[in-house]
Amino acid sequence: MLEPAGKPLNAATRYCAVLGHPIRHSASPAMQNAALAALGLDWRYLAFEVHPDDLRPVIEGARAMKFIGFNLTVPHKLLARDLVDSLDETAKTWGAVNTIRFEARDAQGKWRPLRDFPESIPREIRSRGFNTDADAITRSLREDLGVKLSGAKVLLLGAGGAGGVAALKLASEGVAELFLVNRTEAKACALKAEITRRFPSVKVTVGYPKPGKMALDLLLNATSLGLKPKDGLPLDAQKFSLRRARAVYDMIYRPAETELLQAAKAVGRRTANGVGMLLYQGARALEIWTGKAAPVEVMRAALLKNIYGP
Repeated sequence: MLEPAGKPLNAATRYCAVLGHPIRHSASPAMQNAALAALGLDWRYLAFEVHPDDLRPVIEGARAMKFIGFNLTVPHKLLARDLVDSLDETAKTWGAVNTIRFEARDAQGKWRPLRDFPESIPREIRSRGFNTDADAITRSLREDLGVKLSGAKVLLLGAGGAGGVAALKLASEGVAELFLVNRTEAKACALKAEITRRFPSVKVTVGYPKPGKMALDLLLNATSLGLKPKDGLPLDAQKFSLRRARAVYDMIYRPAETELLQAAKAVGRRTANGVGMLLYQGARALEIWTGKAAPVEVMRAALLKNIYGP
């Protein structure tokens, strides 16, 4: 990766990173490094392939090396809840961590982001987990697909970290009915129980809608199926026809058009990939680390160039 325009690397350069397994598809470094250069910060944003078994020592190593923070992608968002020292209200509310900020105690004993210690960083450092995915997904659904969430009927594929956050956020937005499909049914049932407890007005069903004429407002793919060329569709086409969904959103953004989106477009449905979600969750993470307003349009331009080319 070419070094972005800005200050050259030096011994004072600070670091952020995204962790995932896999990670080579990530467009976050292009987006975040463009933003850091625009803000004039002597920081760099990296990407690391980290197996789930190694997530704990990686977080501990970054704490020792005084990293500014991390983004987390598949499959780390649920695992990280139990690995950070403290959870922000966003992580507690939505049940997953996709952003970590390292903090140190100041002379008065108050925890502050490492950005507030430009010279000497105290030895006592903690990791604090945040979730920036929840607001990002609903903002992207509204902007990119024009979906009205209140009263909507939604089929959600995937009940893992991203899927669980999406389900809870959709329920908080007042969707009328939510269908949960997951490879492990027990996980979908556990998510249904949590939604029913917290948002009792939302009707939740584990499994596909029954065959019939009922149209859904949205099909949302929160699985990783589609990242690889031979993955195939993330849904059972024998149990659900894409013609029954008015709009289809795939959280995957690379490839820019998954097999799911191609199939949905072929039957005339509105489609969008996860670029908008990536943009807005990344912008909020940057603000958590830097304390500055994110240069969203700079980030958007870098993201689109990285994914779609010049």
